Amino acid sequence: MAEAGLSTTESALENQKIGGLQIRVAALCALIQMCDGYDVGSIGWAVPSLTHAWDLPPSAFSLAFLWSNLGVLVGALASGPIGDRFGRKPLLLASVAIFGLASLASAFAGSLGVLSALRFFTGLGIAGAFTGTTALTGDYTPQRLRATMIMVTFTGAPVGGFVGSLIVAELLRHYTWPVIFVLGGAFPLVLLLVIVVWLPESPRFLAHTPNLSARQQALLARLGIAQARVESHPVDIATENPVKMLFGQGYALQTVLLWIIFFCSLINLYLFVFWLPEVLHLTGMTPPQAVFASSLIPLGGIFAVLYLGLLIDRFGPQRALALHYALGIVFVALIALLAMPYLVLLAILFLAGTTIIGSQTGANAACGALYPARMRTSGIGSALGIGRLGGIAAAPLGGFLLARGLPPTQVFLSACFFALVAATATALLVMRGRPSTRLADSSLPAGLA
Repeated sequence: MAEAGLSTTESALENQKIGGLQIRVAALCALIQMCDGYDVGSIGWAVPSLTHAWDLPPSAFSLAFLWSNLGVLVGALASGPIGDRFGRKPLLLASVAIFGLASLASAFAGSLGVLSALRFFTGLGIAGAFTGTTALTGDYTPQRLRATMIMVTFTGAPVGGFVGSLIVAELLRHYTWPVIFVLGGAFPLVLLLVIVVWLPESPRFLAHTPNLSARQQALLARLGIAQARVESHPVDIATENPVKMLFGQGYALQTVLLWIIFFCSLINLYLFVFWLPEVLHLTGMTPPQAVFASSLIPLGGIFAVLYLGLLIDRFGPQRALALHYALGIVFVALIALLAMPYLVLLAILFLAGTTIIGSQTGANAACGALYPARMRTSGIGSALGIGRLGGIAAAPLGGFLLARGLPPTQVFLSACFFALVAATATALLVMRGRPSTRLADSSLPAGLA
């Protein structure tokens, strides 16, 4: 689209060069995502040990999974409007503090009820961090690379899941389950001090703020925005209810399709995150072996980042992501239906991870790029919130299927259906039409328009 309707400030932001400032923001957001990825996986890693420590059946832990996802649901729906109206950095600081403290406290839980309550607050913070990092990375990225950069940032989540699972697999050989949550709480609390000092606020919020400090003015100057321009030109931030905007100005169909995609994608992702370690344990693996094998899922998600973000920026999500979701059906079906040698299983788990976690990471990136800045956190937050209903359903779904006496791996057969729905809804994004040409709607990359 043409940039004729953009202010000088918006034009500078939408065409900024990738330099040290942008890389620092992306790196810090990726570290926050690493904490998220670890804490999302931590409860699944703990279950094989907790079933023995607390003498509970695996299906009982559906309660902890449920409250974790309820926390993410509430956090995702609340964090979007907060981030769009009051700033990305305050949202991120509060979110990291909440899930860091809640994870640390989980190490001292003495019952399933207490653990479940703490998982609610962990999920609350995780959701705010997801939405905040997506929006802030988008604000410090030019339109031509927005989906790619957001997806690179989201690499942090599978990296945290992969590296964390390897560390936990080794620690469980020497320590008991609380060490999982001690590590999951300590790192984000240390990181909190780093982001207070080094993570800047969104340039759009700084540009809209009067009486900037010398440091804030210098930051805007690095982006080619002079103080005089800041005072006289508008920037694309929310001036009305951001949630209301999701269904106006031509965004309604896009919003509904993204909600369907996120629901189906997250029910599959959390079915594997929550239940894969225990399913592998039921097939005969020890808890450390089950955690190690499960680490191949996030590793596949990391690999997907090497190509999927570029494909989304180049060809649009309706082509790149739809094919990716469809490929996932094949790998999930192999896991569910075939008994494979150990090394072959590891390879298929890796490939499944490229489509399960990789596709969700790509959906996050596409969502951050498809919405303009004024509703970016609301767009990703609402999609994650509605999608979290899928994550909520994954907990009892896995427990129900296990309790029915199916062969353990067939718990994942239902994921094939949800992958098909996600692929279809993604392909239908081509029908969403062209949103309103209001300020900064031209921030949509050409491949996404």
